[in-house]
Amino acid sequence: MKTLAVSMLGMMSLAVSFLVGANPAEAAPIRLGNVVPGTSVTKEVQSIRERRFENLIPQETDFSCGAASLATILKYAYGRSDITEVEVLEGMFEVADQEVAERMGFSLLDLRNYVDSIGLRARGYEIEQDALDAVSIPVIVLLDLAGYQHFVVLKKVSGDRVYIGDPALGNKVMERSKFVEAWNNIIFAVIGENFDTHTVLLDPAQPLTARRLTDVFSPVPKQQLLDFGFRHAEVF
Repeated sequence: MKTLAVSMLGMMSLAVSFLVGANPAEAAPIRLGNVVPGTSVTKEVQSIRERRFENLIPQETDFSCGAASLATILKYAYGRSDITEVEVLEGMFEVADQEVAERMGFSLLDLRNYVDSIGLRARGYEIEQDALDAVSIPVIVLLDLAGYQHFVVLKKVSGDRVYIGDPALGNKVMERSKFVEAWNNIIFAVIGENFDTHTVLLDPAQPLTARRLTDVFSPVPKQQLLDFGFRHAEVF
């Protein structure tokens, strides 16, 4: 959704890019010599931005958070590896009013109409905050951030932590209380064939603390997929 906050973040990103140079940092192998005498070790290292947007499609415009969130689910949960935010935007403009979308952002109805147009199904569920822990597939949620509406991917809820993929800010962990305060109790689920029950979206990077050792996650049970509207033919 189009927000002043996202616009300001975009300006900040441009400023940072200017300060650090035109070329963004990228992952590269680092060779460590003589860790053991006569040997060398090579380790792949990610840049901060790459880690922040790992397994997440960033939004390129201030109104395309819904399109980027949807593209993320299609790419990482439905195996559509070549899909891009631009492709989703073009498809959504065919089922939505482009002028309204660019001014106000897309609606959940626009997202649903696009999902229907590509042969999948979409469902919206209104749930209570206590049911968040039972959400076992990646879904899209709408957050009210200081008065501005913004779509993000809800990956996983564990205790007082909510893991989200924010197409503007990247992957982050929110305190449950702050998430609930910003959330409208609606989850938007994409349903259909070829859903990957081992999708990386359900296994987000954990905080670098000892607490992560108690946060074990397993693939989605078939019965829970049926509870979310998947058909038997799509699950078994």
